[in-house]
Amino acid sequence: MTLRRADLHVHTCHSTVSGNMRFLRSRDCYSRPADVYRVAKARGMDYVAFTDHDSIGGALELLNARPELADDVIVGEEVSCTLPDGGVPVHLAVYGMTEALHRDLRPLRANVFDAIARLREAGVVFALNHLLHFYRGQIPIDRYLALLDRVPALEVRNGTMAAAHNGLLEAIARRPSDAFAATAGSDAHTLRRVGTTWIEAPGATRDEFLANVGRGLGVPRGAHGTTTTIAADAYGVIARYVAALAGAGPRDLAPLRRAGCLAFAAASLPFQFVPLLMAARSKAGERRAIGELRRLLARTLAAQDELQPV
Repeated sequence: MTLRRADLHVHTCHSTVSGNMRFLRSRDCYSRPADVYRVAKARGMDYVAFTDHDSIGGALELLNARPELADDVIVGEEVSCTLPDGGVPVHLAVYGMTEALHRDLRPLRANVFDAIARLREAGVVFALNHLLHFYRGQIPIDRYLALLDRVPALEVRNGTMAAAHNGLLEAIARRPSDAFAATAGSDAHTLRRVGTTWIEAPGATRDEFLANVGRGLGVPRGAHGTTTTIAADAYGVIARYVAALAGAGPRDLAPLRRAGCLAFAAASLPFQFVPLLMAARSKAGERRAIGELRRLLARTLAAQDELQPV
């Protein structure tokens, strides 16, 4: 059967809440859904997934304007949840999302295990995204990894995460004792990286493709992430934010507040090295988490070897 491709982690302007510039009311992404679709197709994606933060608006906007694209579009969502043990943020990517399921998940996001239970009940394909992205030692890592006992799939290649992180997750997903399905995506917040990381799986139709991804038949392809990757996305979002304030984009703010934010943006020009420093700090934290996870896995494997009969 012919292999198909989809970048299963892409954002649009419907990812409306920024985790980095909340006080400025910045969006997390300013890419229009139609542009995301166009770029993904130009880069060889057979199916185009939209996984906005806690929204299915990107996919619905495109499908309302162009219903003939329905067979190509994967209605997805990156659902922001919380691990009740330690309050660590957790992101779940859900594919084949419906408006009813989206509504059902909203009150469950405070406890990721409640959200997972609802997703299993719905029978949709879903995955745990960028495992170590939010983990910074808030709780012992073995308690954090209780997540792995509940999810059927792991995002094993994320276009913003380091090759070492992605490689470790791919190794975990391949372990016979775990047997996770694999997903992959660029995690693009600008058009620059849409379709540069993807999953490849058999499937003559979109639904067959997704089902095969859920069965573990997907193979991750494409780019890993670096400090430069994260920083470039951040600068891209900042540039689009300033353009929107100047009138070349969505009008999210009242005129007076918009003027104030423009003044702040102009005053902060000498400090535009900060996103690069934040990206470097994020990568340093990721490297520490990778080292801790490697040590935990080594101890676990050693303990398993001791229990094997001689």
